[in-house]
Amino acid sequence: MRVGVHINRFDHPAGGPALGAELAAAGAAAEAAGVSWLSVMDHYFQMEFNGGAEDPMLEAYSTLSFLAAHTETVQLGALVTGVTYRHPGLLAKIATTLDVLSGGRATLGIGAAWYDREHEGLGVPFPPLAERFERLEEALRICLQMWDPAENGPFEGTHYRLAETLCVPAPVSSPRPEIMIGGSGEKKTLRLVARHGDACNLFATSREEVSHKLDVLRGHCDTEGRDYDEIRKTMTYSADPSEEGDLDAFSRDITAYTKLGIDTVILAPRTGAPAAWIETFAAPAVQRCAELD
Repeated sequence: MRVGVHINRFDHPAGGPALGAELAAAGAAAEAAGVSWLSVMDHYFQMEFNGGAEDPMLEAYSTLSFLAAHTETVQLGALVTGVTYRHPGLLAKIATTLDVLSGGRATLGIGAAWYDREHEGLGVPFPPLAERFERLEEALRICLQMWDPAENGPFEGTHYRLAETLCVPAPVSSPRPEIMIGGSGEKKTLRLVARHGDACNLFATSREEVSHKLDVLRGHCDTEGRDYDEIRKTMTYSADPSEEGDLDAFSRDITAYTKLGIDTVILAPRTGAPAAWIETFAAPAVQRCAELD
């Protein structure tokens, strides 16, 4: 079991001027702790449960590029990119740039998007849910085509049309950046994971619920002719065990998920100063999770 850290708050006590140094320190702390994954949200407004739209929020791919310059080994990605925020041809280029400049450490985390307020607030079109899923599938196909060295021709979809799918330089990752599809919807999201994803991301609601979602994913893989074991299973652990100070309880809880085949547990510090949290909690959590193998 590997450990990831998801940075989703930017309310540093010293304000915006301190965020660059704090993120650089968080990257260094993550690598020193043995954290394998470092991610940020793809939002323009902060979410309500984290303080609301008036609280600080950084743009995801600018932040990931900054983290790439201050790290050497950790995998980087958005958890997850909203398909509505960027034209998929541009998204493929952005993710490729991150992959090239990080030396092959980019994951394209992507989902159907949901936060209507930031769309309306900044004038970004927010189609109905069914259309967002249609756009998500087309975006996945566009990224895969742009990352195929044998393909640079047109793409003709219902929502997107590209005359050329050129992507030069090509990604450094071999054969291409990992695609992580976030969400646990059984009819559409997990079907897309089976069809196009290299990894899924579920929420650690309960062992029974996660087991059920993985069974649904396995069924979609059977339908799609996909090897279920090829898909990396990750899980966002929303509780913050550091608040309880009980690593033993955390280890017991995570052990149950390990037995389901979860590869990576992603922890989210509830602070705008994550570097110290990574040092004091993530580091021992990495050791505990390593002992579960």
